[in-house]
Amino acid sequence: MASPKSLLATLRGARQERSSLWLMRQAGRYLPEYRALRETKGGFLELCYDPESAAEVTLQPIRRFGFDGAILFSDILVIPHALGQHLWFEAGEGPRLAPALVDSALDQLQAAPERLEPVYATVARVAGALPSETSFLGFAGSPWTVATYMVAGQGSKDQSAARRMAFGDPAAFGALVEAIIDLSVTYLSGQIEHGVEAVQLFDSWAGSLSPAQFEQWVIAPNAEIVRRLKALHPDTPIIGFPKGAGGKLRAYADESGVDAIGLDETVDPAWADANLPDHLPVQGNLDPLALVAGGEALDRAIDRILAAFPSRPHIFNLGHGIVPDTPIAHVEHLIKRVRG
Repeated sequence: MASPKSLLATLRGARQERSSLWLMRQAGRYLPEYRALRETKGGFLELCYDPESAAEVTLQPIRRFGFDGAILFSDILVIPHALGQHLWFEAGEGPRLAPALVDSALDQLQAAPERLEPVYATVARVAGALPSETSFLGFAGSPWTVATYMVAGQGSKDQSAARRMAFGDPAAFGALVEAIIDLSVTYLSGQIEHGVEAVQLFDSWAGSLSPAQFEQWVIAPNAEIVRRLKALHPDTPIIGFPKGAGGKLRAYADESGVDAIGLDETVDPAWADANLPDHLPVQGNLDPLALVAGGEALDRAIDRILAAFPSRPHIFNLGHGIVPDTPIAHVEHLIKRVRG
């Protein structure tokens, strides 16, 4: 059996008898109980901003699977919403933000930090309901990734609008990144004050940048968030997840100050163990589609990851979020295999 708060202990550098386990997007559309609740609430954003419902969604996978960690149910785009952009979700198409900052200036936005209050209420509800052995994770989007949505007004495959702005008007783009840093520190600190025990910084689009831009727009802003947050909450572990970083992971680990690194599915776990700083906890990195496929392919992938970290603190997770068509039986099988 896992020791109490095994995930939290792992993030603090303790090697566990077995890898701790949680999954990105473990609260979501693959669960029938989530789909049933979603039908009663209407839109996705309405669900995120309803503390009772968002807490219920956060707890659903804990009740069903007994993961070692619960991840707050929310969205990275609550930050631009609180900075004053209009946010909505188009069915089947994803988020939209207006005005898009490729055509508008940051100082034209009217900040609305009160929009974050329902998230803090959700955190407090979950913190009071979790089993004693379950660690509670909060999160925020990293500045580069959040900025890509704010500039383009939506997601994009190559983040070209933000990259063009970063090259063409680095002062304006830097001011946007600084605004995201400021509010993200406040937001994460509020989550911690209301009950989360560790936080993750999601840089989902970090892989689109050159090494020099990666240093400027991924490592430096994340390092600043870590520095400021550690000054406020020195004992709260911070996980950095720069998806697509590849060979730049070592620089990220050395310079960002995070307590643990999340690996996406493109990273060879044996390479990560050999190249990342000794004893730095790592998290990951099963391909979400291997979990969909199941069978021998899933077993081989699980076993390869578990064997890659013989002496390093490790949290078993996916290389990105669980996808909606993932069979629940495959998740159950994953848990049994990881836990022996």
